Amino acid sequence: MARSVVGSLPLFSRPYNNNVLFTPLHLSFSARHVTSSAVTMPSFEVLGGARDRFLPVLPHLSRPYHAFPLLAANRHIETIFASFFRSVPDVRLRRECLRTQDGGAVALDWVSGDDRRLPPDSPLLILLPGLTGGSGDAYVRHMLVRARSKGCRVVVFNSRGCGDSPVTTPQFYSASFLGDMREVVSHVTGRYPNANVYAIGWSLGANILVRYLGQESHNCPLSGAVSLCNPFNLVVADEDFRKGFNIIYDKALSKALRKIFNKHVLLFEDIGGEYNIPLAANAKSVREFDDALTRVSFGFKSVDEYYSNSSSSDSIKHVRTPLLCIQAANDPIAPNRGIPREDIEENPNCLLIVTPKGGHLGWVAGDEAPLGAPWTDPLVMDFIQYLESEAVKTPETNSNPGSKETLYHLEV
Repeated sequence: MARSVVGSLPLFSRPYNNNVLFTPLHLSFSARHVTSSAVTMPSFEVLGGARDRFLPVLPHLSRPYHAFPLLAANRHIETIFASFFRSVPDVRLRRECLRTQDGGAVALDWVSGDDRRLPPDSPLLILLPGLTGGSGDAYVRHMLVRARSKGCRVVVFNSRGCGDSPVTTPQFYSASFLGDMREVVSHVTGRYPNANVYAIGWSLGANILVRYLGQESHNCPLSGAVSLCNPFNLVVADEDFRKGFNIIYDKALSKALRKIFNKHVLLFEDIGGEYNIPLAANAKSVREFDDALTRVSFGFKSVDEYYSNSSSSDSIKHVRTPLLCIQAANDPIAPNRGIPREDIEENPNCLLIVTPKGGHLGWVAGDEAPLGAPWTDPLVMDFIQYLESEAVKTPETNSNPGSKETLYHLEV
């Protein structure tokens, strides 16, 4: 199962803009007069090797970050408020279950009617939710709605067991496993060969996405990507996750993991080996769950080895795809000290924006606060639209024409 310190916090989720004149002169002036590697802008930390390329085309950053009063007084209040009370846009989805080469399955949720509404070369966005998250999560739905309003085709990638995705083998997913990501990208790029394809990941989804970008490097078929609330260094994240109030998140996420596991526990009945099925079924922490199941499933000798080898901080230096990283300095689950600033600064394809507040998957700020879309959504779309306007050419996909995919369709 996925690296659990970095989740979408579905445990707190309910069941299922005003445009501002952009003044590039202001941004250019700021950049010219800064001697350090990072640009100091109103309310933000901004750095990255792609700063000069991307900063002038992000008008959302020309306005100071104003967190919503009272909610932003405490990072935990903002995190929990966003998960409990943020509105969930109503969108009709069409589910496609993609059978993977190892016999597993993931669920892809497309917006119903988009095949009739959009031309086949429309930009395509793959959305990767956080741990145990899926297409029903508020932050995913808001991004989906905004992207559609800009003419994008959108698909939500629900990992094994997440968002009611089927589980057909005794293996879930993890921060270390990129096989499903490769097959999903291959599938969607093969279906829409004339479209530029982008990906947006949150939390665990961001960690998986950045690791994918790094491993694919020069052969990556994506035209751009956005990482939000990425824990980056899972060892650091794990250390912080077991301290103070974060223990509440740990207990809640382990409960969500147990719920998914126990729903499919019969698949593991005769598995043997180092698996500790009773511990996984009753895990009181994410670390216990990962030690009992995840690290064994993916061949690691210890849970610490699993965390160390699954961190996306090690992948940044290899990323060749345009990448925007957005973090909150007070994120309780994705620690500020774990951000690989030096590697981002040295990579000519990366830009990092750090807001002073935001919590984890919160960002209750901007024109739509407190119940509407996160502050980050307009910024993400500015970035995607810029890349699309530059007509970034999508490389040929590495899909295997001989692979057998079993597809199922279901209206949800």
